[in-house]
Amino acid sequence: MGEMDAMMETMIGKMGKEEKQEMMSTMMEKFFAGMTVEDRQRMMEQMMPKMMEGINMMDMMPRMMMGMMGGGCSGSGPGMRGMMSQMMQGGQCSGMQMMPHMMTQMMPHCVHVMLPGMPEEQRVEFVLNMVTTLVEQGSAGMSDEQKDEFVAKVIERVTR
Repeated sequence: MGEMDAMMETMIGKMGKEEKQEMMSTMMEKFFAGMTVEDRQRMMEQMMPKMMEGINMMDMMPRMMMGMMGGGCSGSGPGMRGMMSQMMQGGQCSGMQMMPHMMTQMMPHCVHVMLPGMPEEQRVEFVLNMVTTLVEQGSAGMSDEQKDEFVAKVIERVTR
């Protein structure tokens, strides 16, 4: 395997940043062909520590979110603003069907990773805002009785 490493080092060492990114884009489909979800997950678990080495997540996440805000649906504006505007008008962006699923999967993990590093005052304010928003939006359209049951379930889960 030493010869292969040397050959790859020689080949990749000559490539510029843009060439490497282009190669990754074109090779991903071929690379992941035939791999199961479990195979990809195992590979990500092994790669993430190396990829994240030296990266400050508290700094990176806001920049990633701002990047998402700047690119996205065309037509009624860029990024998240455009998507939200289009959704309000009854339209959907490509991939928007996946947004609720992605958010329900990613959000708890992001909160788990980010909150411990936040200063206590900011953390408390953030949690209060999130819980309020989640309860308000989660109970939208429910009867008073349903809302009471919903809030009771939330309180039960939180106080376990």
